[in-house]
Amino acid sequence: MYINLKIKRLVFFIIISIFISLFFVTLLLSKDIIFSVVSESTDYIKVPILMYHSILKTSKSRGKFIISPSTFEEDLKYIKDNGYTTIVMQDLIDYVYENKDLPEKPIMLTFDDGYYNNYLYAFPLLKEYNCKIVLSPIGKQCDTYSENKDKNPNYAHCSWDDLKEMKNSGLVEIQNHSYNMHTITKNRRGCKKNKNESLEHYQNALCNDINLMQSKVEDMLDIAPTTFVFPFGAVSNCSLDILHQLGFKATLSCEGKINKLTKNPESLYGLYRILRPPNISSDKFFKSKIEK
Repeated sequence: MYINLKIKRLVFFIIISIFISLFFVTLLLSKDIIFSVVSESTDYIKVPILMYHSILKTSKSRGKFIISPSTFEEDLKYIKDNGYTTIVMQDLIDYVYENKDLPEKPIMLTFDDGYYNNYLYAFPLLKEYNCKIVLSPIGKQCDTYSENKDKNPNYAHCSWDDLKEMKNSGLVEIQNHSYNMHTITKNRRGCKKNKNESLEHYQNALCNDINLMQSKVEDMLDIAPTTFVFPFGAVSNCSLDILHQLGFKATLSCEGKINKLTKNPESLYGLYRILRPPNISSDKFFKSKIEK
């Protein structure tokens, strides 16, 4: 009887020991999993994206979206002198989808709307400093200024021939900024869905405009844009789903932050951009907005 009791106690302690061992093994494994998830979620690369619009020599009526050629050249000098490398959207897409490397200090320069002064003043500087930009023109304006041949730097937009020359240089990547939704009316602000508009109507309107721009760029420049740049940064909750369906790999917003890019494809949607204002030196701008 006594021996049986000792055997039962021994079996009991063995079982308890096994359960305790399993518990600690499970705990250690779960900690490794948690650590792995945390490490993966914090594994990112900082990518500042700057937003430019118009470049003009004259100081008259120069608002927050217009800088001088000398300011832009100062930016390019700063970029070169401080070890930055200019990249384009395809570089980010390749980093995420193809696991290709990015340079140690990547930076992206984007120009919205496709003003002719980008071609007149910015393009020669890009060639001089061997820097790249992402240019997102308005399709309807390209059609208009291809027809009327107006080259006034104060208001004209690039023709398709201007864009083709820049694209062929390898320094300028062209993306989709809508064909004719770069407007603000009582009915719509950019590509934003109207308050009482049905999803079906909005989807048709957005798809028709964006697909028209895609077709124009493909026909005129023999490329297919991969990124959609929201006019005015105006976006609706359903906009991204539609752009996903249309096959866009990325979108650019107007929110002024530094991007933390991961290998997750979703990190390419809603990329932040920092507006480059006039009347501030490159040194002060970069140190206060990019390197803070």
